[in-house]
Amino acid sequence: QLQLVESGGGFVQAGGSLRLSCAASGSIRGLSGMGWYRQVPGKERDFVAWITVGGRINYNGSVKGRFTIFRDDAKNTGYLQMNNLIPEDTAVYYCNVYAAGVEFWGQGTQVTVSS
Repeated sequence: QLQLVESGGGFVQAGGSLRLSCAASGSIRGLSGMGWYRQVPGKERDFVAWITVGGRINYNGSVKGRFTIFRDDAKNTGYLQMNNLIPEDTAVYYCNVYAAGVEFWGQGTQVTVSS
């Protein structure tokens, strides 16, 4: 069973930066892609960014130009570099991996941006 462990969340002032990491335990067979979602209390989980195994990338329009998704396959780790953070980015961020027809989620990491 693939396990995802996220890290890198925290508290930052508006305009600041954070880098989230998503480390996958073991090898990932049949990887299609990995990405990030976020959720605030009382709302649905929203798409943030996605990178396919071939390197194609998509972003939510609200983060495009400020966030960068990338991965290090040698380390089985995905990343989300978040720059120019704004209070509206405050949420719990979840890592997601789709592999061999199965979806895996991390436990989430809190990001709080103060104004």
